[in-house]
Amino acid sequence: MKRSFVITGMSCAACSARVEKAVSALAGAENVSVNLLTNSMTLESAALSDEEIIKAVKNAGYGAYVKGAPTQKAAAPGTEDSYSADIKRRRRALIWSFILLVPLMYVSMGHMLGLPLPNAASPLHNPSNFALLQLLLCIPIVIINIGYYTRGFGALLRRSPNMDSLIALGSAASLVYGIFMLFKMNILTSAGDKAAAAELAHNLYFESSVMILALINLGKYMEALSKGRTTDALKKLNSLAPQSALRETDGSVSEIDASEIRTGDILHVRPGSRVPADGVIIEGGGALDESMLTGESMPVYKTEGAIVNTATVNTDGFFRMRVTAAGSETSFSRIVRMVEEASASKPPISRLADRISGIFVPIVIGISLAVLIIWLALGADFSTALTRAISVLVVSCPCALGLATPVAVMVGTGRSAENGILIRGGEALEYSGKINTLVTDKTGTLTQGEPVVTGVIPLGASERELLGLTASAESRSEHPLAKAVMRCAEGTRLSYTAPTEFENVAGRGIRAQVSGKTVLCGKPEFLQENGVNTAAARDHLAAIAEKGETPLLTAADGCLAGILACADTLRPTSRAAVDAFREIGVETVMLTGDNELTARSIAQKAHITHVISGVLPDGKAQEISRLKAEGRKVAMLGDGINDAPALRTADIGIAIGAGTDVAIESADIILMHSDPVDAVNAVRMSRAVIKNIKENLFWAFFYNVLIISVAAGALSGVGINMSPMIAAAAMSLSSLFVVTNALRLRRFKPIAPEETALAAPEEYILSNDTEGHNIMIKLKIGGMMCQNCVKHVKKALEAFPGVSADIDLAKGEASVNAPDTVSREELIKAVTDAGYEAE
Repeated sequence: MKRSFVITGMSCAACSARVEKAVSALAGAENVSVNLLTNSMTLESAALSDEEIIKAVKNAGYGAYVKGAPTQKAAAPGTEDSYSADIKRRRRALIWSFILLVPLMYVSMGHMLGLPLPNAASPLHNPSNFALLQLLLCIPIVIINIGYYTRGFGALLRRSPNMDSLIALGSAASLVYGIFMLFKMNILTSAGDKAAAAELAHNLYFESSVMILALINLGKYMEALSKGRTTDALKKLNSLAPQSALRETDGSVSEIDASEIRTGDILHVRPGSRVPADGVIIEGGGALDESMLTGESMPVYKTEGAIVNTATVNTDGFFRMRVTAAGSETSFSRIVRMVEEASASKPPISRLADRISGIFVPIVIGISLAVLIIWLALGADFSTALTRAISVLVVSCPCALGLATPVAVMVGTGRSAENGILIRGGEALEYSGKINTLVTDKTGTLTQGEPVVTGVIPLGASERELLGLTASAESRSEHPLAKAVMRCAEGTRLSYTAPTEFENVAGRGIRAQVSGKTVLCGKPEFLQENGVNTAAARDHLAAIAEKGETPLLTAADGCLAGILACADTLRPTSRAAVDAFREIGVETVMLTGDNELTARSIAQKAHITHVISGVLPDGKAQEISRLKAEGRKVAMLGDGINDAPALRTADIGIAIGAGTDVAIESADIILMHSDPVDAVNAVRMSRAVIKNIKENLFWAFFYNVLIISVAAGALSGVGINMSPMIAAAAMSLSSLFVVTNALRLRRFKPIAPEETALAAPEEYILSNDTEGHNIMIKLKIGGMMCQNCVKHVKKALEAFPGVSADIDLAKGEASVNAPDTVSREELIKAVTDAGYEAE
């Protein structure tokens, strides 16, 4: 069972490593992962109680509570509120630190610039007072930043030093050294050696001790600002959640908080409001903007019985709905939870940094002591040796190591979510960038998953008679090909008669009585078995098969009437997706249960050269295993229940968002917009994130190795030395660099589907015959938001004599049956004049 906790009190990678180690030591705790950026911990355990896990964290010196616990009033770390609170707290400490630092710097360094000081506080005339005044000016700054000392020395006492320990040691060492020099100056002054005391006044480190704290605060403040920006995508996603709802109770309607919604409640949804829960419309209807779920820009009009989802916008209309899922059980909440978990997860590439983080601080403390001893042994004075030891403590930066991975993962998964790509975790993010083979299902993945009539071949009847006869017979069938025929007939406004008798012969065809005729529709074999001579169709069937289409033969009273060619057409962006995969070094393989001719036809249109056809559902996983055995890194793209085993078997499973729940649950990546191009974007984003992580880790390692060497005095021979103040500034900039570098991922530009889409495939349109001399014209209509818009468009089109129009609000299309004297341009102008777009 997966468990999530919020961790408090962490300040660097050493802290997260300590918490991870403490919880991992518990019997029954598995896959423990602590994220410094989001201050969160996830683990898998069925045996441990929440109290046992929290106790282990507290024993390590940190706080913890169950994520989402209602008893927690304060803002949870890693949330928008917590980032805002952290920024405010750090800004307040920063401002006051620098305000109080001004008089201290005036006293300690003003005389070097010729600025006046009273004799009572002059380093020449009264060196003891000069030092004491600096100490007194330090105290308020120390008090403001006391947290560094309490956390740092507390961690040292628990034998788990962290970044705060390094800051506390460096600052305290400077402060203690200054106090020691103050006592020494008093002794020399009492002995009458004021000149020696004045000489010591130049070696005080009071200003360094608190300047370190002020500069660290500056760096932490800038880091907090940048870290807040890494969660922008999550903020946008969470902002879509409705905050209230209108609930109907005993005939009255009242406004309630969204958290009070329960399954079975009756809610009212008004125009312009967001749907507050998942449910079913029981009365009324509305045009719903579902772009955040499906990527479809045009609103979809839904009426009684339709399913509605949380956070979609009712742009027009009013409806009552019954809640089927509320709160954390809604589809929207699952999406948010998936993005949050992915953002908090760690890819395998972070393991090296985690191991180093666990021992980093003790090593730095050891190096600092060694530097002090070595410089003293080389004859340097104590002041110089201490300066270099303090610089080593302050300049080292475990934060950069700890933030290198999570900030890139946070920004990458968030940016992906903004573009409708949900990545389940760090492993999926890393491994998807390594794939070199994409195996894709055909039906519903590369294709629309919905057949259309692409041709009508009359052999014993006219086109109109053939289509009308077939539509009449198929009107009671639920087969996908029957639905394609009905859509074609309705699109041409062709009338048909319901059959008086109907028989479905599973897997073969149908038998029906239409207007006194016995009509057979189905496979060639079915008609042949029933005594129909199909010889006239032989050449046409061969041509249809060569194109990868499916023939539907129709016969009336034993005589062949003709053939309807049907095909599941390619998605507009499938070819572009295959080409884009090829450009980034990924081979696309089509894996389908269809026959080889159909598979080859679709593959040729999609520019796929490697086809595996005739594979049964349980054989898809075996084919994936075979490809993996060849040494390939395989991703599987699918949408159906039969794809689930293959999705699990592949190194990375990618599911089309419009697919089945089983497929989605089996996948590592979900494409919410159901567009194959987004699979390319997922791989490109993965590679960009891993590249960014490598850059961050290189910087973190390179920075620490180089800068610690300089701080230790490795370049003192050429006159390059580092003071503790410069060390503090360098340390702050290090983690800021890592966060800023990760923020570059926000500029990632996905391939836009509209830039790659091919023209929509041409569906069959009934040609002119002796009846009516009418033509069917299809128009794309833009700007329609509701049924009133439909009425306006329909009125504008039907203003022409002899024109009838059927408007589909959901698809944004108009099917216009018009005399051939009315041109397409005239129809477009009529729609445009009515205030809408048409093409």
